[in-house]
Amino acid sequence: MVQPGEIRDGSQNQPDDVPIDYTVPHVSIWKASHLWKATFCVVCLCLFSSANGYDGSLLNGLQSLDTWQEFMNHPTGAWLGFINAIYWIGTFVGALVAAWTSNRFGRKAGVFVGLFLVSVGTAVQAAAPNDIAFIIARLIVGSSSGFLNNTAPLLLNEISYPIHRPVANALFMCGYYLGAVIAAWVTFGTRVLDSSWSWRIPSITQMICPVLALPALLIVPESPRWLVSVNRVPDARAALADLHASGDTNSPVVNHQLIEIQHTLELEEENATTSGFAEMISTPGNRHRLFITVSVGFYAQWVGNVVVSYYLALVLEGVGITQTKDQLLISGCLQIWNLIFATVGASLVEKVGRRTLFLLSGAIMFVSYITIAGLSGGFYTTHHQSIGTAVVPFLFLYFAGYDIALTPLLTAYPCEVWPFRLRSRGLSIAWISVVFGNMFNTFVNPIALDSIGWKYYFVFVAVLIAYEITVYLAYPETRGHTLEDMAMLFDKDVDVIVVRDRDRDSPATDELDKAGSAELVERV
Repeated sequence: MVQPGEIRDGSQNQPDDVPIDYTVPHVSIWKASHLWKATFCVVCLCLFSSANGYDGSLLNGLQSLDTWQEFMNHPTGAWLGFINAIYWIGTFVGALVAAWTSNRFGRKAGVFVGLFLVSVGTAVQAAAPNDIAFIIARLIVGSSSGFLNNTAPLLLNEISYPIHRPVANALFMCGYYLGAVIAAWVTFGTRVLDSSWSWRIPSITQMICPVLALPALLIVPESPRWLVSVNRVPDARAALADLHASGDTNSPVVNHQLIEIQHTLELEEENATTSGFAEMISTPGNRHRLFITVSVGFYAQWVGNVVVSYYLALVLEGVGITQTKDQLLISGCLQIWNLIFATVGASLVEKVGRRTLFLLSGAIMFVSYITIAGLSGGFYTTHHQSIGTAVVPFLFLYFAGYDIALTPLLTAYPCEVWPFRLRSRGLSIAWISVVFGNMFNTFVNPIALDSIGWKYYFVFVAVLIAYEITVYLAYPETRGHTLEDMAMLFDKDVDVIVVRDRDRDSPATDELDKAGSAELVERV
């Protein structure tokens, strides 16, 4: 057992022990040049979430192009739903394999697999000679998303400077809308081409963000947490020093984090009751975490956003906005709007808290969605263009609500609540929940919109009410908490674990008791 203040890495040159009451300094990323490499890597890793956002915006834009409609034989209803859903089938498979890959071979290995798959999928899609090849390409790109959206946020979360980690973690999914912005505006620009290049060019530019992220992936060290978990402690020390201390392996910041990581992983190992996915339901605390993880993934797809994201063209046609230029222009502006508010939400996770953002998000979406449903119904009855046009600003308001919480916290919240040994599996469960919610949506939404039109929106009004109730009753606030605090939020027997694992005769333990603090733990 690694005691508080003790470092064990098997090296001959042991550094001085870290003071028990040591805290990681609060430093600005703009002034701290020793953190610039870590910051660069974090920003670039956020670009890997762009593939998911690019696809949603791309499919929405392609539906407005006559050349793509002709190439795909004018898909509608269930067939259109299948074209969308095949992407998520790939994501489902990729997420399952990614959880095992990132634990067995490391976080970086999973990111490289995802990058390879998105490269292959993009090439096949851009060169597709027929609709079958296009669909196969979507399956491959979807599997890449399962890898990138699982392993990249894990790596980002586990290399970030402790004080900056909450915001950095939340910023990952903001890259989703960067991809959406690029897809929307590239499609808007190529709409004037009277050939298949009007949709092939947007398919090719899907690789812009992953290519931009590649240099950071090549220079970023492997996750120090994963390295410790496979007994490569000297490598973990070197990685922490490289990212947070300008290479100084004896830096107090490095020693402090290494103590936390070693001690926390040993506690997790000793107190594990089972292994694999079964461990996620083995205790009341883990079952609570699992409920949060599944519900976050479900609500991220079932609060009405998929109707607008993938079927914006159908929604706009339903309120009288039928011109291709107008539809693509609205889509492009909406993605920029989404990127801004998602970034704002990510920047507020430590200032106002996750729970507050979730609740505020639900309230904004609820009010705007009711208004959208009412205006859509009014247009259906009267066919007054002014009523249909009034839907557009409320679509923007709705997405502002969605963006401030469900975009940044979709991966950040599960990453926080799960301990290291289950973090990868927890994130996979979140994405599997997303996949099932999205697959159902992509099949049902076009059929429902064709059949009952605007009345279908009231289904999501009911879901938004359930969302608010779920957050209020089941989502604890994690702002400012360490991993030990997370355990106290979810695990009722945490005090027993802490007492049992301390060396009661240790001088370091006496110092801890006098200070009124618990043992050092990894901050998340």
